[in-house]
Amino acid sequence: MPDSNITPGTPPVIGVIGGSGVYDIDGLENTHWEKVSSPFGDPSDELMMGELGGQKMVFLPRHGRGHRIPPSELNFRANIDCLKRAGVTEIISVSACGSFKEDLPPGTFVIADQFIDRTFAREKSFFGTGLVAHVGLGYPVCSRLGDAIEAAIKGLDIPYQRGGTYLTMEGPQFSTLAESELYRSWNCDVIGMTNMPEAKLAREAEICYATVAMVTDFDCWHPDHDHVTVDAIIKVLLGNADNARALVKAVTPSLSGRAETCSAGCQTALDNAIITQPDARDPKMIKKLSAVAGRALGD
Repeated sequence: MPDSNITPGTPPVIGVIGGSGVYDIDGLENTHWEKVSSPFGDPSDELMMGELGGQKMVFLPRHGRGHRIPPSELNFRANIDCLKRAGVTEIISVSACGSFKEDLPPGTFVIADQFIDRTFAREKSFFGTGLVAHVGLGYPVCSRLGDAIEAAIKGLDIPYQRGGTYLTMEGPQFSTLAESELYRSWNCDVIGMTNMPEAKLAREAEICYATVAMVTDFDCWHPDHDHVTVDAIIKVLLGNADNARALVKAVTPSLSGRAETCSAGCQTALDNAIITQPDARDPKMIKKLSAVAGRALGD
């Protein structure tokens, strides 16, 4: 397994978080499932390790194989911590979402660049009493990674939008009509249940992170479409999964071979974030954060 204390300039290892079918990519070689332990508990599943054109890849089924875990019960901290321990330097997050806009119909991919976090029952930080940090989140996704995804998607027959606000709701129920109309009034583009606190934790772990939100429905606001149902979503998901695999395969070569630090600053996010003085830091917290913050803590 790669060294968990990834330093700026380390050759990239691409992590993909998504549905169980996202890792079924033509050309993916040397695959095996590997259990990775985390001090934050159990991740959603084992990690699938592999190589695509010589590029190291790590895949995590967000809800576990067979979709066993609901959004509110996902152990986001363990998921990100395990990916960091597996050497992942950039994460492509692939997730289903609902659309708030007429011009973002089902089948559209949105490369989101902003989030509104409406979740309330989730652990949202690796840090806490004994070791406090405040990372910047004004721009919560990696623009460099977003550029690469957009360049790759242009070569595919996939309708997409670059940029947009992803509202993360707690779930697992879908929105009420009043909620859907409220979020539309905020000019949100899409709604989902999984990308927060995932993006926040990736930033704390100094991992580049980008979201590909795959539209499956119009939430419940659209007068000409039925309310959201699981059956309808699954039908669209099947087509979206094919496109997601094609996108991951297409973007991988452009992310290979990077030797310099991320130009967006993701891999040095903790440089000015840890506020607890060295002599006041809890040794237990330092040990617990060995993978996430080992570089910044000098481990």
